[in-house]
Amino acid sequence: MSEHPAYTPSEVEAKWRDRWRDRRTNEVDLDRAPRPYYNLMMFPYPSAEGLHVGNLFAFTGADVFGRFKRMQGWSVFQPIGFDAFGIHSENFAMKIGVHPAELIPRNITNFTRQLTSMGGMFAWEHVLSTTDVTYYKWTQWLFLQLFKQGLAYKKKGSVNWCPTDKTVLANEQVVAGACERCGTIVEQRVLEQWYFRITDYAGRLLANLDDHAKMDWSESTVLAQKNWLGRSEGAEIRFAAGASTIAVFTTRPDTVFGATFLVLAPEHPLVAVLTTGGQRAAVEAYVAQAGAKDLVSRKVGDKEKSGIALGSTAINPATGQAIPIWIADYVLMDYGTGAIMAVPGHDERDFAFATRYQLPIVRVVAPEGESAASPLREAFIEVDRGRLVNSGKYDGLPALEGKRAITRWLETASHGEGKVQFRLYDWCISRQRYWGPPIPIIYCDDCGAVPVPEEQLPVVLPQIDDFRPDDSGISPLARHAEWYFVPCPTCGKQGRRETDVSDTFLDSAWYFLRYPSSEFGDRAFDQARTARWLPIASYIGGNEHAVLHLLYSRFITMVLHDAGMLGFEEPFRTFRAHGLIVKDGAKMSKSKGNVINPDDFISKWGADTFRTYLMFLGPFQEGGDFRDSGISGPRRFLEKVWDLVSLATHPDCRDAEIRHEILVKWHQTKKRVGEELALLHYNTAIAALMELVNLLREQNCCEPTLVGELVQMIAPFAPHFAEECWERLGHTTSIFDSTWPAWDPALILEASITIVIQVNGKTRGTVTVGRDADEAAVRAAAGQLDTVVRQLEGMAVRKVIYVPGRLMNFVVG
Repeated sequence: MSEHPAYTPSEVEAKWRDRWRDRRTNEVDLDRAPRPYYNLMMFPYPSAEGLHVGNLFAFTGADVFGRFKRMQGWSVFQPIGFDAFGIHSENFAMKIGVHPAELIPRNITNFTRQLTSMGGMFAWEHVLSTTDVTYYKWTQWLFLQLFKQGLAYKKKGSVNWCPTDKTVLANEQVVAGACERCGTIVEQRVLEQWYFRITDYAGRLLANLDDHAKMDWSESTVLAQKNWLGRSEGAEIRFAAGASTIAVFTTRPDTVFGATFLVLAPEHPLVAVLTTGGQRAAVEAYVAQAGAKDLVSRKVGDKEKSGIALGSTAINPATGQAIPIWIADYVLMDYGTGAIMAVPGHDERDFAFATRYQLPIVRVVAPEGESAASPLREAFIEVDRGRLVNSGKYDGLPALEGKRAITRWLETASHGEGKVQFRLYDWCISRQRYWGPPIPIIYCDDCGAVPVPEEQLPVVLPQIDDFRPDDSGISPLARHAEWYFVPCPTCGKQGRRETDVSDTFLDSAWYFLRYPSSEFGDRAFDQARTARWLPIASYIGGNEHAVLHLLYSRFITMVLHDAGMLGFEEPFRTFRAHGLIVKDGAKMSKSKGNVINPDDFISKWGADTFRTYLMFLGPFQEGGDFRDSGISGPRRFLEKVWDLVSLATHPDCRDAEIRHEILVKWHQTKKRVGEELALLHYNTAIAALMELVNLLREQNCCEPTLVGELVQMIAPFAPHFAEECWERLGHTTSIFDSTWPAWDPALILEASITIVIQVNGKTRGTVTVGRDADEAAVRAAAGQLDTVVRQLEGMAVRKVIYVPGRLMNFVVG
């Protein structure tokens, strides 16, 4: 056979990138596509100068799946964009001394180059950036929809404040009392901020997680959301404190007889009212001390909790006894009612607090065999397996039955009522920074907070040079009078713009709605087109976004559904979380010098080899260990396929007979690869393809149809390579417009099978027989094995156990 051309990735990939662009191969007719399939991946932050290998691992995995679905006959819409606003981008801009309005477009250009070079099947005609005024106009519009529905409000509250980043941090952004981004010790401040009432939707957000008709999600992601929502069932109990009433929520109303003191958050509005004169100075000092701590440290910090008594008492409604009122920094105003009833006999934290401050400890639940008077050396917390004691007429009741009975009594006596509470907080969307969409509110001394009329949107973020934040807690936008002062939309008098910008999580909470409608300037999303393409068929992303991004997106979708703008309330029908990449067994970081620059590997090896290696590293949903030496294996694999394609184009291969052994392996591989791709088991799919290639080379098989289907199965992993091979095989249309190879159930079974032969349960050999061989044929074949003959010699065969297709065991004695 004549010499065939060598595989040169750089030439092949450049050729097909140009072809795809010129022929609009990756675009889809959003209004006429016959089988819509929306394949979404989490868009990147262009806050650094380039994508890292973890990004390309995630994007490649999602792209492989999208290409596979396209070859199955779906009209796949696979958009991409850039989550370009926010503190990540602004901090990077300040770090390198470039204005974010200059830096971010530059970064987006580089990201676009990288995403193009990786061979992603992206619908570039629908690309978006959250920093484009044509996008954030609609983010502001979205704020107004929540405002109209009473779901956006402003209030003062305690927040985590980073003195270095000079902005508010969410609780999950504080690690061990420090800012996760810069490591600065976090402070607590009281600021007025805008919130969304996501807590109004907590019940629906939780219930839908178990509705598999709406949501087919990774179990780990569902569990993370359930834990974050944190549903608790209990009762709200009212304690009289002079002329005041203190409400507490507890999941264990059955232990109310053991409540020996109350604890309020230092910020509780009743602290000033209930503090006695002799305690006032000490209480005020403690409140100031608590205010200096960040909220996370207060909640989960030192095991030895501190507190101080107010000097006043409240009445326990169950016992009628006066119990002291304390404040402690581990009680937070934003959780529950900002007050707790302390039951030290049955709560470890309360037990430690009571022991430290010599407060009464009363047992009100005892396990079987222990009396009410049994001393407590530690809190008895397994209350569900105990019975009530020291609880008046409820003594002897199992704790859970007592919980229901005491809740009924509280309601009858008007001392409380049963209640369901969630751990979820309302969503604080205010950020005191520059780089974000201005919140569309104008303040007027006469009219109050007035929403910017929709026809006046967008509120454009002005280009200012002094964008760095300061420690005032006020956005840099407030420094610019020409932007700050505007007429009130209602009365026309001078008003003031809101200077906070919105949280970047709001930008990403609806971007998937914008993609299909990105060309429309008069609406956020076209309802007909949205109904055609959503809910999203497949969403792949990182589990680090399991809670906030996914939860906020679900909330926004529910709000728009309730407003009659969407016909569904769950945006993502399927969500799968990808794993993480490590380098030589270690987490990648700049300090370790082991960060992988994907540009270097693509330049040297080509995008298709790099993609195939990333998908071969390990299970996609778990991740893998990147080792530089490992990439040569996928390259050799592609070169073997290249050689097979060259052979398949030769006339000698056109009418070549396919041996039965190869025919079976061919159909087995088609079945296995299709099933593995559907489950995102990319590494095992590639392994199956490698096995088939090795067999074809061993048997000198180059039958064109077989080789063509091999190339089709490789296509999702190595798209440029596959297009070139497909063309070399004589095809004139894109391989991604071809149909995924079908397999024949009758041809996936081997003509012969191997049976294990045992004597008294110990393996003595194997025999190969025809698939249709009966027990007698297997026994006859076993009788030809010397190892079996020796074991049976002189022995009586008492029984033969035969498991068809697997083993035969001779029981002798």
